[in-house]
Amino acid sequence: FVRNDNVWLRTNDEPVALTTDGSPDDSYRRDLHISPNGRYLLCFQQTPAERHEISLIESSPTDQVQPKLLSLNYRKPGDRLARPRPRMFDLKLQQIIEVAEEPFADPWSIDRVHWAADSSEVHLLYNRRGHQQLSVYAIHAKTGAVRTVVEERHESFVDYSQKTWMQWLDETNELLWASERSGYNHIYLVDVLTGAARPVTKGEWVVRRVDRVDPQEREIWFTAYGIHSDQDPYHAHLARINLDGQGLRALTASDGTHEWDFSPDRKHIVTTWSRVDHPRVTELRRCSDGELVCELGRDDASRLLETGFRMPQRFVATGRDGKTDIHGIILRPSNFDPARRYPVIESIYAGPHGFHVPKSFRTNTRRRQLAELGFLVVQIDGMGTNWRSKEFHDVCWRNLKDGGFPDRIEWLRAAAAQHPELDLSRVGIYGGSAGGQNALAALLHHGDFYKVAAAD
Repeated sequence: FVRNDNVWLRTNDEPVALTTDGSPDDSYRRDLHISPNGRYLLCFQQTPAERHEISLIESSPTDQVQPKLLSLNYRKPGDRLARPRPRMFDLKLQQIIEVAEEPFADPWSIDRVHWAADSSEVHLLYNRRGHQQLSVYAIHAKTGAVRTVVEERHESFVDYSQKTWMQWLDETNELLWASERSGYNHIYLVDVLTGAARPVTKGEWVVRRVDRVDPQEREIWFTAYGIHSDQDPYHAHLARINLDGQGLRALTASDGTHEWDFSPDRKHIVTTWSRVDHPRVTELRRCSDGELVCELGRDDASRLLETGFRMPQRFVATGRDGKTDIHGIILRPSNFDPARRYPVIESIYAGPHGFHVPKSFRTNTRRRQLAELGFLVVQIDGMGTNWRSKEFHDVCWRNLKDGGFPDRIEWLRAAAAQHPELDLSRVGIYGGSAGGQNALAALLHHGDFYKVAAAD
């Protein structure tokens, strides 16, 4: 346990201080990780982050007429972060085991602590500040020696916030690990003892999420984007594959984005798919091969269409590089007249953590309200957004002002060439949060194309 910033050991006798160098400025954390055999302890000694006070003005306080000056602790780039360092102890001998600090220098985080089943070593996930290195280290329990199990390094960034995934297979000394080292997010099988890694999945598509790992059957079930090359690359599909990389099978095939539920015996799945221009369809499929057993239901949109509702149009055009498909949608008002020319409003949110054009059927009420006022409303996912290739995503690196605008403008020009009702002499744009930053950037950097913006 931790008391007065130090680690103590309580046995049948009086508590014994394992450390004496802890202080408020360099204390031992309370997360203590004991080996399975009970002999070894891993914990962290941590210096706190520096305080960075910024000033705020409360212009209209409720208890006085004059404004108030407030302050807030808000760290900025370059400020010193908290610095944890791993500490190892032999509890039987009540001794510290020295661990080199150099591999753990300048951390953003050190977490995901995992002990080997035989207590021979403990594993840590180390994310170096700047997010260009993500490593799994092993610390030897007896000697404190540090070795690398698997590591990601990239000259731009490792997408730690969205694509960090790992699962230990203790019985076989293996680790399943997500990586973009091939240019696409895929799963690798790592030999924990040697560090050798080989791909489980591969191809010009991405693993979005791991749904299930079956160590006995040596297979993995996952959500894939782009696995059907003739469909929208953002459509979610269920797939499975053996851990040796053989037997890849997509278990959903309908042209839409999917959700699913497994039967209790996992022999069947109920899948529901839709697109922005296609209401939901529910199907029963076999898990063994994905074959369709029967269609269970199909949403009827006839009453919605009778109100004048117009389905969004999916549109694809080539981006700035002349080869990459850029996907978006066009919404038209219920009284749309193809002989007219309409001003265009782009709804934008280009946060690099995800993609943002809707893929499932919905009414898009807020955007449709704008369209009903006499606009054509568009939404586009340009380069720099997530869940395509690493190259597609890297456009955002140290370049948030880009916002995918060169791709958006190419897309709008291609759409207007096919649909002259889009009047590109009158293009506006709006967004909130990151979309507000994007909307302002549209005027600052592309004011020759965008004529007006609303930024929240």
